[in-house]
Amino acid sequence: MPHSKKIAASWLLASLAAIPLQTLAEDLPAGMVKRTKGTAHVERDGRKTAAQPGDKLFSKDRIITAADGSVGITLRDDTMLSVGPNSTMSLDKFAFDSTTHQGTLQATVKRGTLGVISGKLSKQSPNAVQFNTPSAILGVRGTEFVIDAGEGGE
Repeated sequence: MPHSKKIAASWLLASLAAIPLQTLAEDLPAGMVKRTKGTAHVERDGRKTAAQPGDKLFSKDRIITAADGSVGITLRDDTMLSVGPNSTMSLDKFAFDSTTHQGTLQATVKRGTLGVISGKLSKQSPNAVQFNTPSAILGVRGTEFVIDAGEGGE
């Protein structure tokens, strides 16, 4: 390999090594849809698609259910979310390091209900998990709970 190509290859490897692991973790799917019932959609980048088991979910995705709809979600840290009927929930931010179990989970429930069984993030970094509603901000300390945001807006 000529000297200039070796330098270019070395520079490329050094550049890739400089990318923060947190950035790579945020690019991974946050989790996946495990089950759906009735009418439910995932909204990403302004596009709505019907939610289907096996769909990958990413930070910034919104899950929207109709009166007959519900969605079960498992995140990479083993957090389980159950989005109830007539609900709008957005996964605002999710990052998880599977080695250290550190990261962040921020979600917003605009309307409807959300059942939560917290996973590894809330056990390792309880201050890194937060759920927002139109009237409250909930911190999580490793537990199970249900959020009822009422009939708020979309």
